[in-house]
Amino acid sequence: MTTTAELGVVTTKVPARLDRLPWSRFHWRIVIGLGTVWILDGLEVTIVGAVAARMTEPGSGINLTSSDIGTAAAIYVAGACAGALLFGRLTDRYGRKKLFMLTLGIYILATVATAFAHDAWYLYLARFITGMGIGGEYAAINSAIDELIPARNRGQVDLAINGSYWVGAALGSLVAVLLLNESLLAADLGWRLAFGLGGILGLAIMLVRRHVPESPRWLFIHGHEDEAERIVDRIEAEVKQETGRELPEPGAAVTVRQRDVIPFKEIAGVALRRYPRRAVLGLALFIGQAFLYNAIVFDLGTILNGFFDIGSGSIPYFLALFAIANFLGPLLLGRLFDTVGRKPMIAGTYFGSALVAVILAVLLINGSLTAWSFFLLVSLTFFVASAGASSAYLTVSEVFPMETRALSISLFFAIGTAVGGITGPLLFGHLIHSGDANLVAIGFLVGAAAMALGGLTEAFFGVRAEQQSLENIARPLTAEEAEAAWRDEPAPQDARDRLRPAHVRQAEHDRDLRIADRTARRRERERTGARRYRPGTGPGSTLYSPGMAGTAGTTSRTSAMAEQRLDDEVEQIAHALQAAGPTSRDQLEQAVGGRSWGPGRFRRALRESERESRAKSLPNGSYAPTDGPARPDSAPGDPMTSSDRGRRRQR
Repeated sequence: MTTTAELGVVTTKVPARLDRLPWSRFHWRIVIGLGTVWILDGLEVTIVGAVAARMTEPGSGINLTSSDIGTAAAIYVAGACAGALLFGRLTDRYGRKKLFMLTLGIYILATVATAFAHDAWYLYLARFITGMGIGGEYAAINSAIDELIPARNRGQVDLAINGSYWVGAALGSLVAVLLLNESLLAADLGWRLAFGLGGILGLAIMLVRRHVPESPRWLFIHGHEDEAERIVDRIEAEVKQETGRELPEPGAAVTVRQRDVIPFKEIAGVALRRYPRRAVLGLALFIGQAFLYNAIVFDLGTILNGFFDIGSGSIPYFLALFAIANFLGPLLLGRLFDTVGRKPMIAGTYFGSALVAVILAVLLINGSLTAWSFFLLVSLTFFVASAGASSAYLTVSEVFPMETRALSISLFFAIGTAVGGITGPLLFGHLIHSGDANLVAIGFLVGAAAMALGGLTEAFFGVRAEQQSLENIARPLTAEEAEAAWRDEPAPQDARDRLRPAHVRQAEHDRDLRIADRTARRRERERTGARRYRPGTGPGSTLYSPGMAGTAGTTSRTSAMAEQRLDDEVEQIAHALQAAGPTSRDQLEQAVGGRSWGPGRFRRALRESERESRAKSLPNGSYAPTDGPARPDSAPGDPMTSSDRGRRRQR
């Protein structure tokens, strides 16, 4: 039986130091070295779709039917599920870097082996192992990316990286046009070379990936805090040299009990007991996107060929356009997930794609679709769905503790994909083989229902994680405060708080009063208008969202951290205006470093400064200080005293 090996207690600001970094070349290396795994997956899946029709034709060198293609797709997904479960656990145990190098190597070997397929059983075996490599990549890569990318950029970057799947899809489609051209290559050779391309691309990615560091967050929890500090020191030095500016002070530290081995039973048990509704959310999002995507993408080529008489040589052109539409979805909508917010955008993309899929199914039943109208509706469906599908990985990666991150991704990916990703291709493969367009339309309706269920679950169980530190969204299981609360013991931090200087405690008291006033005004605004009907927790909401229920400490901590960040930003704006006088908006943003705050944060803080009379706009578009800053214990226009507010909070 595995036992827990405790190494010691360490207090570190590594997470806060990583989250406050401005965007730099280091982050681009992370995107290129790690994010390109989705290009590989897109290449694999689309190559199968592009060459599927050729592999079913006489003279291809392999005897397959359209049903066999669907089976191969399902087996690939099954391999991805198995690989995610196996390598996800190993990623949390042995580190992110070791595993994302190992899984990439497995993928390279297996995809090259696929090029030598001569019978259905060999193809199934090679596809299963290839899927294992890709599934393991999902767990290792998503964990590492989220732990290295600053919180303010995490949503947009994650969606763009997941959307890069479609760069691989477009690449696979366009290359397949040449490889399937029988005037250039024999019918039994072109599709084999298509699989070999994946191995070449994988080798290039491995060369870049060697320079990606291990996750400092993983290191300090597993007893390697010195190495974690050295890695962050190097990153900070590189960023400062690149930007020529000093970095802002990091936020709060986290205290953890280091452990070399964290038993699987403890990880799964604690995570599921503390976050049961988040588990339901992860399953619903993964099942919905897995069914729709794997069913349609694997079989789109055979649908175009069998129902709309598109030749196998022309199908890659359609798939390339389809891939472009999918990539544009998360690329154009991704920023909104960090500004508008996770819940409205995730729910909206799931509901939106379901609606378009229903329209497509109805028109398919009526027989009123041409090849191009069918293709345009499919592309529109997935333009919206692609952002939602990418957000499933983002959600599961964000809302569970760090020790369970890779395992959570792999577990929900495996279960959700096993339910939706395996049944989808199998179902569609047989529906297409029937030759009945009405049966294919039913498949689209089932996919729409799965996506709608995911959207409904997000609306009620979703977590507002935008621009929040991972440690605030879900406290690490090894965090000293978290363990104390779990054991019903007083947190060690409470004793340390009482030893802080009086002026520090007074400053925090003043800040808390400002935040209380700001929150009260916001609640008053949200009691009126359509905002009071929005799903979710929080003031002004008449619908209860249990998305963070059972985690009251995490909910309040996340909200408190967000309010403290906003207060700090408002104070910086007010002080900058007091020091400089009337200032243009651009100069003010530059003076406070507002661009490094994150998407939309400077605009929000400036608007809040005006509401609180800490700043005023001038007719020429500039901003100026007011006659005097508001007192810490009273907002302008609020006659309530500190003692009044104390009594109000006691009530």
